[in-house]
Amino acid sequence: MMKYKIGYWVVIGLFSLMMAGSALGYLSGSAQMVEAFRHLGYPDYFRMMLGVAKLLGVVALLLPWTPAVLREWAYAGFVFTLVAAAISHGASGDPVGRMIAPLVALALLAIARQLWNRAERN
Repeated sequence: MMKYKIGYWVVIGLFSLMMAGSALGYLSGSAQMVEAFRHLGYPDYFRMMLGVAKLLGVVALLLPWTPAVLREWAYAGFVFTLVAAAISHGASGDPVGRMIAPLVALALLAIARQLWNRAERN
């Protein structure tokens, strides 16, 4: 049904804005972002690698002609990244509030996936 496709594009659009925004922040090399990754215990090259991976994942989700297997890899990559982000913030002693953004993004991704499934079935 059309409502599922519209819902999917709205939700995946919001998710993509979140991921692209964070990726561009990672790639910008701002002192705040460098320090945030250092605080979590990650090397600086990981910040750059994650930024590129997020941008590629966003592209894979937004292009309508992306092959299904590549789309699935993008979903899986984002799930791993977002779960790891929440765990990293918790393990580094950050307040619970720091875990909310990755968990909200994860919820959006799950909703988008369900909407995609329903749109494909109808």
